[in-house]
Amino acid sequence: MDDVKLVKAAQKGDMAAFEELVFRHRDKIYARAYSMMRSEDAALDLSQEAWVKAWQRLAQFQGDSSFATWTTRITINVCLDQLRKNKRQQAESIEALDEESGGVERQMPVVTVNPTERLERGELRAKIDGALNKLSDEHRTVLVLREFQEMEYEEIAKTVGCSMGTVMSRLFYARRKMAVLLAELKTAE
Repeated sequence: MDDVKLVKAAQKGDMAAFEELVFRHRDKIYARAYSMMRSEDAALDLSQEAWVKAWQRLAQFQGDSSFATWTTRITINVCLDQLRKNKRQQAESIEALDEESGGVERQMPVVTVNPTERLERGELRAKIDGALNKLSDEHRTVLVLREFQEMEYEEIAKTVGCSMGTVMSRLFYARRKMAVLLAELKTAE
């Protein structure tokens, strides 16, 4: 059966049909979550949360987009919610640390830079992740979907719920900001 028939059966309560949909799309949904969260554990948890929400909201699915696009959008929203929550918690913990210890700077380890060492792959990934984290959620999402997931502009627009022009604009600014952030990292070495 194709996805459309499986969705209709699942909307009527056929759990086996929904399980088949999950089986068909679980790797793609996990990959989307991982590309946004950059953590296997978080990607597993959030992709599971996305599937639960998809099941709970299945009656609302009207078929305006493909089932894969619809579940990808749910996944992205779940990840964005978690990223916002993480940022709030990080800001609160920094404020608490600042109040308790007389300044965040005193708690930071002293880093000595050795300019002769080449960056290892893991260090480079950490720097790219750090730069990605400095982008707005909207810019990060389109950049990840285009560059890491290799989605087409039209598919990104449907997934995030905006026009193709908005996707192109966000992608332009995201790439420009990443270039600046990565250039700053390179000159700081």
